Amino acid sequence: MKKWLSLLFIAFLTVAMLAACSPDREEESTGGDSEGDSSESSEDGMPEKPEKLVIWEDKDKAVGLEPAIESFEEEHGIEVEFKELDMSTKMGEQLRLDGPAGTGPDILTLPHDQIGQFAIEGLLSPIDVDSSVTDIYTEASIQAQTYEGELYGLPKSTETPVFIYNKEHMDEVPEDFDELFEFTKEFNDGDQYGFLALWDNFYFGNSIMAGYGGYVFAEEEGALNPQDLGLNNEGSIEGAEYIQQWYEEVFPSGIVGESGGSAKDGLFEDGNVASMMDGPWAYQALNEAGIDYGAAPLPKLPNGEYPQTFVGVKGWHLSSASENKEWATELMTWITNEENAKIRYEETNEIPPVTALIEDPIIADNERARAVAVQSERAVPMPNIPEMGEVWEPMAQALQVIATGKSEPEDALNDAQETIEQQIESNHSGN
Repeated sequence: MKKWLSLLFIAFLTVAMLAACSPDREEESTGGDSEGDSSESSEDGMPEKPEKLVIWEDKDKAVGLEPAIESFEEEHGIEVEFKELDMSTKMGEQLRLDGPAGTGPDILTLPHDQIGQFAIEGLLSPIDVDSSVTDIYTEASIQAQTYEGELYGLPKSTETPVFIYNKEHMDEVPEDFDELFEFTKEFNDGDQYGFLALWDNFYFGNSIMAGYGGYVFAEEEGALNPQDLGLNNEGSIEGAEYIQQWYEEVFPSGIVGESGGSAKDGLFEDGNVASMMDGPWAYQALNEAGIDYGAAPLPKLPNGEYPQTFVGVKGWHLSSASENKEWATELMTWITNEENAKIRYEETNEIPPVTALIEDPIIADNERARAVAVQSERAVPMPNIPEMGEVWEPMAQALQVIATGKSEPEDALNDAQETIEQQIESNHSGN
């Protein structure tokens, strides 16, 4: 009996010693006291943490990124390095060189209309995030980040043309374009003008055509179909006829062609224009000119619909060359969440397409910011497929002959669409 008890006691001690030496102890599996050690296993089923992630941000915009980076580093113990590049000229060129060489970023910022080309070149990877992530953004901004039915990024800021008015000349925003048309006819005197817009420029003119039912490319199952153009459909023609009416009856002759933009801006900055259609990029010059101005979403068209402006969305995108795609996606999600989007807006004044922030007092009580936010919800994303490059010049030519009365809208749009279809067939048949 004593022998049996002795054997039992020895067995008990052996089991206890083995348990004490097991590498699966809670202290070791959680990393013990070695806080921030990137060599330890990652949380929530994520891969092993990298030592560093790299971001490419637009020039002079990192001030809005730094607080999000700091909180991410504190939360996850991963260093984040950022580099500022000129997004409009150097970002893409540098990615083509540094990405394949393995010296590029994990994530980078791009305007959404470049997504398609970079995806075709294999420089970007789609991202995989839960709907709880994408649901915080406006529908248009997520659509802008989508190419061929796949999500290629998360939105960080949005911009679109709005209604800007000089408070010295206009007390309140007209309810619709009919009212604005009558105001403009009465206000115009040869030196001052009630409303100006660059509708011979397709970027601005499309908003009127789209408001009547025109479209550039039809959308099918989450993708744009470059074989289905609506630039000369019934709605586009009706919208172009309305554009022509403004040029014939109220717009001055100088607000057309390449010099039209500078002429419009000069007149407004000199205080000679009551209102205009322009974007938030115009705010700084108006501030410097000392104009007391306000901004609002564009009024309704005569058909009761709002103009559908093109919305441009800057987003964060995943480099296909990143060796840490899961953690890069986690960083992307972190820097675009509601809290960090709000911080970024406070630092940069770029409007975040986060639905909850549109009603936040920080935007809702700011007339100029709210104008962009609300109009962005009524806007359509500028097409992000490469075929869009074939649209701009033929449509500019069509709208200019419409604006100057050299062609009837239907004839000009028929010619433009035929040219665009031929160029797409010639230059993109292999896509």
